[in-house]
Amino acid sequence: MKEFEYRAFYDRVGPDNGWDFSRMKYESEGIAWDLYQEVTEQCTPHALLLDIGTGGGEALLELADEALLLVGIEQSAGMMQRAAANLAASDKRNVRILQMDAREMQFPDGFFNIISCRHAPFSTSETARVLAPGGIFLTQQVSEGDKWNLVEAFGREQERQPDGTLLNRYQEELHAEGFQHIHCEEYDAVEYYRTVEDLIFLLKHAPIIRDFGEQAEDFAILERFVQEHRTKRGIRTNSKRFKIVAHR
Repeated sequence: MKEFEYRAFYDRVGPDNGWDFSRMKYESEGIAWDLYQEVTEQCTPHALLLDIGTGGGEALLELADEALLLVGIEQSAGMMQRAAANLAASDKRNVRILQMDAREMQFPDGFFNIISCRHAPFSTSETARVLAPGGIFLTQQVSEGDKWNLVEAFGREQERQPDGTLLNRYQEELHAEGFQHIHCEEYDAVEYYRTVEDLIFLLKHAPIIRDFGEQAEDFAILERFVQEHRTKRGIRTNSKRFKIVAHR
């Protein structure tokens, strides 16, 4: 999907769900890292942390005791509704969640020690500007090869780029902005969704299939997909991700 389509999608689903997919029942095999665990390992009691595309702030709030100040930014108005509710319920005094475009961040130069970004677009130039010298940037993104069998079954994402396109682009841009020690990793994990309802929840709350559920044939396609990919462990698909860690 194009970026404006992602924003419209999350405006719709954000108030109800944010980034909370905990109600889904599924198993994963082959996940190579936990991004926010790696962010935690970089934190110090005096760190200033920025999370780009924070969604409902669920991951950021879990890190609240690890740093001095944590700021999440999110462009989607729908996600901001969920974030406001989550923040109010948390009683965390050192967390701020702001509606802001990652391409035009309203922070001073070199303000943050750590910047994280999970499954959200970011501007390499703005990230470089607000990250302090010696700071670290960690991002995890969805690879083009993610959920390949679902995408193939529905046949709507004809504009999907070759696998590795986004990773290569971000690497080049970060290098051009003066980042150093740019480290990249990928994994392609197997996922097993326990029930059809779990898979439907995923498709309605993540931008995998454009406008899922709005076309008459969608559930017939999904039924065929389930018949073809059901195993003893669940309905099989894949989760392909890449990670970049770069130093300023």
